[in-house]
Amino acid sequence: MSESWGPAIVEAIRRISGTAEDTILPLHEPEFAGNEWQYVKECIDTGWVSSVGSYVNRFEKDLAEYTGSGYAIAVVNGTAALHISLLLAGVEAGDEVIVPSLSFVATANAVAYCQATPHFADVEPKTLGLDVERLDAHLAEIGAVGSDGSLYNQRTGKRIRAIVPMHTFGHPVDMESLLELGERYRLAIIEDAAESLGSLYKGRATGTFGLFGILSFNGNKVLTCGGGGAILTQDKELAAKAKHLTTTAKVPHAWAFDHDQVGYNYRMPNINAALGCAQLERVPLFLERKRGLAFEYEQFFRTVPGISFVTEPEYTRSNYWLNTILLDRSDMVVRDRILQDTNAAGILTRPVWTPLHLLPMYAACPSMDMYVTIEMQGRIINLPSGTSLAREK
Repeated sequence: MSESWGPAIVEAIRRISGTAEDTILPLHEPEFAGNEWQYVKECIDTGWVSSVGSYVNRFEKDLAEYTGSGYAIAVVNGTAALHISLLLAGVEAGDEVIVPSLSFVATANAVAYCQATPHFADVEPKTLGLDVERLDAHLAEIGAVGSDGSLYNQRTGKRIRAIVPMHTFGHPVDMESLLELGERYRLAIIEDAAESLGSLYKGRATGTFGLFGILSFNGNKVLTCGGGGAILTQDKELAAKAKHLTTTAKVPHAWAFDHDQVGYNYRMPNINAALGCAQLERVPLFLERKRGLAFEYEQFFRTVPGISFVTEPEYTRSNYWLNTILLDRSDMVVRDRILQDTNAAGILTRPVWTPLHLLPMYAACPSMDMYVTIEMQGRIINLPSGTSLAREK
């Protein structure tokens, strides 16, 4: 049966997308059909293309309003946003930060930028995000509260400072349980919402629950600025600090160049923000199309024994950033056969990332038992998910 899965998936995606056999279908291509050219051309015509310009302020304001966050700080990419958020959350050299192993490498890299250590946690099958219940048991086993009130890893002697949940493929993590866990252990929660713009958990936007949330606007995201990211926070003082740090910690002055601490040149250019403003205007339409595409995929895979389609968890509304199927059992040979068949036919499917705790630079980092993550590596396949695949027919 598994030998026919690849050709059947190719046929279904061609039918759903209405594309010819020789059409290449990327995993998630951007779509520019709104005011993108008008806004970008204004930047070019006026010369305001770099780190100063009206579109940066407009994009930050519009983004804060759209997400319901108090403040949004636009930066060059999601990794930079996560780096600054970790620093402002108090992560210091030598600390440990809980991150899912089932994530893009940038989640762990940002921790390493702070000279801290990723402490890898497993995920649960329904959300593909952090398994809060098992993480709680893990922390109870290895953790001890120090004289300063912080949680320490008894095995390494290092302070555990924060948790970074990642909303995998746009599907929200169980934030209510995670916030309770963070409060109990005095751990800062920083949401890696890079993939989940437009997703809701109990009616509230992802990225707005923790001390900070971060977004990515890479070319493959629901909204793209070409490159870019943002820091979300409800705290006015932290927002001001984030803005200061990401603009090289420059002291405001009409002409002088004074800096009061080590800062970072992480500012989003005005020309990228202009693109973001135009894209944000169309996000509701993008989400409607993506959810429609997900519905069509779900309907098809109900008819395919041995494969299931990943749907939004209870109490959530997902943006379905990357539509995802699961083989009923972990089998790398079968998974790779499907990937080979679909990619050979121009359907650019992808496997999940290599689990972070298996990468050479992170292999010695502390971790909990990763049996679900390892299982998911042999079960997950991402399908083409761009908004253009679900245009009105």
